[in-house]
Amino acid sequence: MDRDDLSTSEQKKGYSRREMLKMTALAGGGIALGASGLGTALELFGNTGAADAAKTATVPFFGSHQAGITTAHQSYGYLAAFDIDPSIHDVAKIMALFISWTRLSATLTQGKREANSSNKELPPNDTNEARDLGAANLTITFGLGHSFFIKGGKDRFGLANQMPKQLTAMPKIAHETLDPAISNGDICVQVCADIQQVAFHALRNLIKEALGTANIRWMESGFLNGPKGKTPRNLFGFKDGTANVTDPESQNEVVWTGSDEPKWMRGGSYLGYRKIKMIIETWDRDSYSDQEQVFGRKKDSGAAFGRKHEHEPVIMSKQPADSHVRLAHGTGKKIFRRAYSYTNGIQAATGNLDAGLLFIAYQNKPQDSFIPMLRVLGKSDALNEYTDHVATGLFAVPAGIKKNDYFAQHLFE
Repeated sequence: MDRDDLSTSEQKKGYSRREMLKMTALAGGGIALGASGLGTALELFGNTGAADAAKTATVPFFGSHQAGITTAHQSYGYLAAFDIDPSIHDVAKIMALFISWTRLSATLTQGKREANSSNKELPPNDTNEARDLGAANLTITFGLGHSFFIKGGKDRFGLANQMPKQLTAMPKIAHETLDPAISNGDICVQVCADIQQVAFHALRNLIKEALGTANIRWMESGFLNGPKGKTPRNLFGFKDGTANVTDPESQNEVVWTGSDEPKWMRGGSYLGYRKIKMIIETWDRDSYSDQEQVFGRKKDSGAAFGRKHEHEPVIMSKQPADSHVRLAHGTGKKIFRRAYSYTNGIQAATGNLDAGLLFIAYQNKPQDSFIPMLRVLGKSDALNEYTDHVATGLFAVPAGIKKNDYFAQHLFE
């Protein structure tokens, strides 16, 4: 059935004939679906002037691909993982959550908010801290981890036959000391905006909406700023994302999944995650020239050795054998970076800075690109002397959400 045409009688009856009646009963009156769409459950309001100003800084939530992947890099980002509550064994409750999240995300990314009840004795529906800040280019991106489908060797929700082809648990990589508490998860949510409070408000309200169905497992926040049209820099002072593909044809080759995936994943991507702690104090005592040797690029311009400009092709013969650039380019693999820097204060045990990189990369075949690249870098990268990989994750990011659909809807049909 063509689900793009929501005027058909079959779609007015329900999104999933197998589960819809049960799902809507569980969801209660807070979710209204049908010809009028997801928005019927909300009152969207705000003064006209603020709404007009916010509209100029919005990113569409609905589309063929999820926003927040190849979207222009916002200044602030949160990455969080959720685990489905152990008491949940019914897929209908998960579907209800995904509908609620979709409805909420569509609202927040417009710079609007849920209406609060007129009954002041009830908790507010919206936490209110971003009321006057607009959308600030807010994007909300959802993904599913391997453990959403299979956990402890068991098919948790009868969906294992729909698991994406490239989705596995992350393998062991050399030179990592992972903390399981801040790695992996059943669901991931990436929230980005140009105002940090807008991004936090969105994630906070998603967490609140999930109560009873999904529990927050971990949350990381980051920042990354650069002049308009220029590549931003990480906390080592080097440009981060120089090799990213920017034209649609190349992004189709590198980022978006194709017909070899289950239907619900076609037009999606895979989010690969690494939390990389930077050993700032050691790095800051190293010489300028040594730092350039480690990266294989000039620190000021971002140009590869033997070149003058940042985006000129890498000359492999000019690269130190263990430089980051030589090893990454030598794999022949391509990924789309969307990283953020982080600072978490001081490490109590050492008194050193707790800072580094929330490395986020999107690609359509992580088993053939992201993971092989990590293996090479983990084994030989000169950067390993100055970094420690402390968290990881791999998540399948479904295709974009169409109006009147919800996140991962076609997985359940």
